[in-house]
Amino acid sequence: MDDASSAPDIAGNLAGVRARIDEAARAAGRSPADIALVAVAKTHGPDAVRAAFANGQRVFGENRVQEAQAKYPPLRTERPDLELHLIGPLQTNKVREAVALFDVIETVDRLKLAAALAAEIDKTGRRPRCFVQINTGEEPQKAGVMPADADAFVAEARKKFDLPIDGLMCIPPLADEPALHFALLREIARRNGLTALSMGMSGDFETAIRFGATHVRIGTAIFGER
Repeated sequence: MDDASSAPDIAGNLAGVRARIDEAARAAGRSPADIALVAVAKTHGPDAVRAAFANGQRVFGENRVQEAQAKYPPLRTERPDLELHLIGPLQTNKVREAVALFDVIETVDRLKLAAALAAEIDKTGRRPRCFVQINTGEEPQKAGVMPADADAFVAEARKKFDLPIDGLMCIPPLADEPALHFALLREIARRNGLTALSMGMSGDFETAIRFGATHVRIGTAIFGER
């Protein structure tokens, strides 16, 4: 267990990340208020989330439904204004739990999942916002809709399943220039009338903001190494 001297300075880290977001937004001619910071707390415990709460953070991201189920119900009681994003892959057998727990599901990547989400939304009346994950690098090991299939996927998810598709999400390949992927995601969003773009992480979020990111997913720069 880390001692106090080696624990991350979450307050200082948050302040630093917010300052960088503000600077990047202004450099791009954008309002910092138009960019949501999603604090990725995966593998970090409730106390880390509470430390972020204490410094004004309300939007959080988690990779796994099971981890979020164990962590967030008490935190939601403490902070009803908490907004929770699923940013990791979602299996269809976890759709019921995901719809109940998350406010935004960023990783819709196949029609079977879209159908399951739509059915659960119809059943419960709870309607989390949905983003389509685009595999901009066309990596075979990575989830996401291929760019060439994105327009048809968005249209079918909307028309056939009435899914609340609000935006797109991507994770560029580590070895690639991220700007190319962010530009591609922005263009797919433009064609489909989508306004939310979840792109950019600790190492490249300033570039993502330049290309129109509305949500940046930042974990390590806030909470430290996992």
